[in-house]
Amino acid sequence: MSNLAIDQVLAQIRSLSAQAGAGAKPASPAAADAATGQTQAPGFAELFKQGLDSVNRTEQGANALADAWERGDSGVDLARVMIETQKASVSFRALTEVRNRLVSAYQDIMNMSI
Repeated sequence: MSNLAIDQVLAQIRSLSAQAGAGAKPASPAAADAATGQTQAPGFAELFKQGLDSVNRTEQGANALADAWERGDSGVDLARVMIETQKASVSFRALTEVRNRLVSAYQDIMNMSI
C-alpha cells in the first residue's frame, strides 16, 4: 500500500470521526467528563461498533419486512421489500470492504521493517 493510499484512508477516517463526533452523545462515562462537561470524539473502535450496529439494524429491518410480506401483511408491498433488501445488501458489502481494507492495512503495518 503506498503512502498516498494510506494518507487517503487516514483522511477518510478522520473525516468520518469528525462527522460522527459532531452531534453524537458520548457512549460511555469514559468518553465524557461529567464534572467539566468536556467530551471526547469517539474512538475508532466505537465508530466501528456503531457501523456494525447500523448494518445489523438494516439487515434485521429488511428481514422483518420480508417476513411480513411473506405472511401477507397488508401495507407491505414487494417493491419496498426489494428496496430494503438491496439497502441491507449494499451496507453489508460496504462493511465487508471496510473490513478487507482494515485487514490489508494491518498486514501492511505488520510487514513494515523497524
